[in-house]
Amino acid sequence: MSEHLVIVGNRRADRERRWAQEGPHTAVGRCHRRLRGPYTGVDEVLAALLGEAAAEHPDLVEQHRVELLYGMPELAEIIGPAPSTLAADSPFTERTRFFGSGMIRCMSQGVVTFLLRLAEHRPMSLVFEDLHEAEPTTRELVTILVRRADPARLRVVVSGAELSVDGLRTVRAEPSESTVDDRSSAELVAAYIASDGTSEDPAELAAYRAADPALVAAQHDRRADELEPGSSWGTKVGAITYHRERGTDPGGAGREALARALQFCVEVGFSAAIADLGMRGRAVTDPVAQQRVYCEFTCQAAAALVPLGDLEGSLRLYEDLRHRYPLPRVHMTTSYAIAMLYTRFFTPRDHEKALEWQNNALAIASLLPDERERLVFTGFQNNALALIEMHRGNLGRALELINTGIDRLDRELDPDQWVLHRSQLLYNRARLLLATGRLDEAYADYTTLVGLDPYYTDYLSERAKVSRKRGDFAAALADYDHAVRLAPPFPELYYNRATARIEVGDTGGALADLDYVLEMEPDEVDTRITRADLLLGLDRVDEAEADVLAGLALLPGEPRLLCMAGTIALERGEPERALRALDAALAADPDYPAALVNRAAVHFDAGRLEHAVEDLTRTLEQVGADPDVLFNRGVALRASGQVELALRDFDAALELPGADEAELRGQRAACLADQRLRSGHSTVSS
Repeated sequence: MSEHLVIVGNRRADRERRWAQEGPHTAVGRCHRRLRGPYTGVDEVLAALLGEAAAEHPDLVEQHRVELLYGMPELAEIIGPAPSTLAADSPFTERTRFFGSGMIRCMSQGVVTFLLRLAEHRPMSLVFEDLHEAEPTTRELVTILVRRADPARLRVVVSGAELSVDGLRTVRAEPSESTVDDRSSAELVAAYIASDGTSEDPAELAAYRAADPALVAAQHDRRADELEPGSSWGTKVGAITYHRERGTDPGGAGREALARALQFCVEVGFSAAIADLGMRGRAVTDPVAQQRVYCEFTCQAAAALVPLGDLEGSLRLYEDLRHRYPLPRVHMTTSYAIAMLYTRFFTPRDHEKALEWQNNALAIASLLPDERERLVFTGFQNNALALIEMHRGNLGRALELINTGIDRLDRELDPDQWVLHRSQLLYNRARLLLATGRLDEAYADYTTLVGLDPYYTDYLSERAKVSRKRGDFAAALADYDHAVRLAPPFPELYYNRATARIEVGDTGGALADLDYVLEMEPDEVDTRITRADLLLGLDRVDEAEADVLAGLALLPGEPRLLCMAGTIALERGEPERALRALDAALAADPDYPAALVNRAAVHFDAGRLEHAVEDLTRTLEQVGADPDVLFNRGVALRASGQVELALRDFDAALELPGADEAELRGQRAACLADQRLRSGHSTVSS
C-alpha cells in the first residue's frame, strides 16, 4: 500500500541512498533555503514537471499560471510570462499595495491543486530533500501537499535531519561506513563554499570553521561572482545574499545584495523571508552613516512581522527607529504604521489611539518641504485616516477624505503617475459607497477598477457583493465565475460563490465550492457550518453530523455548531441529546434564535409547554414579528389551554408577509372550536 514517508538521517548522502530505495521518483527538490530562499525545492520539482505538463495538459497549466509563476518568475522560461497587474507593473517607489503570508498560502494551495490535478493524469512520486533547512514558505507548501495528496496517486517523500511530520511513518537512514577523506583543508573549505553553505559533511564544516577568515571571505566573494551572471531571483535571494554577507565587503556588497533580495520579497509578499532579510540587513548596515537603508530594512521587517503574528516585535522595531532618528519621514512612516497596528491588528482594537498616531502622520506629511511629496503623502495619510474613521463609524467623514484625495491627485498629477495608489483610493471609495447604501455608485467604481486592473480579482468579488445587495444573483455569479477563472484559489472567493449558489438553488455547485474550501483549509469553521446546514437540507444527516463534529473539535463552544448538533439529534429522534446540545448553545449565546426555536420544539414534544412558550417569546424579542415563530407559539399556547393568546398570535401572523395562511387559518378555526366547546355551544350529532 502506497504511503507518504519521512526519511530521517544526519547526512544527506545517507538519506539519498535510503529514499532511492523507494523509487523511482518523478522529481526531486532540494529545499535548503540557502540555495534559492522561499520555494527552494518546489521550484526544482515544478521545473522538472512543467515542460511535459505544458505540452500534454496546456489548459491545466494555463488555469494555474498565476500561482505557478508567483514567487518563481524563472518558470516563465518554460510556460511563458504571468499576466500583468497594476501592482507588478508599478515602480517600487509607488507601491502602496503589498501582500503577505496569507497571499503566499493561497498561491501554495494553487500549486498543490495543480500537482494533484496533474497526478490524476499520471501518478507520481515527489521527494523534498533537506526539508529541515527549508524556508517557511516551502515547509508550508509541503505540509499542505502531504495533507491533501492521496499517496496512491501522488506520493510525497520528505527527507531531512531530525524531522517529523504529523501522521506520517518515519524511517531512519542508516549511516554509511566511514571512509578515509584524503582531501586537503583547502579542498574541504572550497567544497563547503561551493555547496553554498548546505554541506552536511562534518569534515567540510570543520575545515570551514577552522580556516583563515580572510581566505574564507575571499572564496565567498568568488562564489558569489560565479553565481551572479544570469542568476534567477531565487539565487539572488538565497545563495548570493549568503555569500555576500560573508565576503570581504558585508556592509557594501552584502548590504546591496540583501536590499535587492528584500525588495523582490516585498513585491511578492514572502513575509518570513522579508523579516529574515530585514534583520540581516540591519546587522550589516551602519545606522548612522546609512540611515535611509537602515530604516528601510527595519520598516520592511516590522511590516512583515504583522502577518506572521508578532505584533509586539513589529511595534518594537518601529519604536527603535523613533528613538534613533529625529527625521520627519521616519516619524511620519512609523506613526502611520503604529496607527494601523492599533486600528487593524491589536486585540482589542483601539481606534482612538490609532487616530492620535495617524493625526501625527498626517501633520508631518502636510509639512514636507517637497511639493510633490507633500501632495502624494498627504493623500496617502488621509487615506489611512479615512480607514480609521470608517472603523470609528464615521462613514461620511471617511468618504469626504477619500473624495478630497482623489480630486487633488486627479487635478495635480499626470494620469500615469501613482496609478496604483489612485486605484487604492477608488477602491476605498467604492467600499464606503457600498457601506452607505449607494449601490449604483459603488458598482460603477468597481467596474472602473475591473477595467484598470482585471487580474486583481478582489474588484470582481466586491462588485459581486454589490450585485447581491441589489438582488442580481446572475450578475454576482458571473463575477464570481470570472474571478475563479483568473485568480489563485482564495478560500473566501469559493465560499462566497457557494453562498450565492445556495441563494439560486444550485446546491450541487455550492457543495463543490464548499468541498474545495475545506479540502484546502479544513479548519474553516464557518465553511463547515454552511456545508452542514446545506447537507441537512438535503437530508444527508450523517455527512452533516460529520461536519458538526469536526467543527466542534476545533471550537467546542461554538453556539451555531451546538445548535446544529441539537437539530441533528432531533432528526434522529434523540430529544435528551438534543436538549443537552441546545442548552449548551444557549449557555454560549443566550439569545441565539435558532437554538431557542429548536429547544422550544424539544420542550413542546416533552409536554413542557410553558418552557416552549418562553423560548418562542424570547425568539420573537430577538427577531421581531415572524409568522413562523408566531405560528409555533400559537400552537404551544393553544396546547396549554391559552386559546385567546393563541388566537392573537395566529391573527398577528396572518398580517405578515410570508405567512402560511392555510395552516394559520386551520389553527385559528381549531381555536374557535375550542372556545365553543368551553362555552357549551358545541353540538353533538346523533
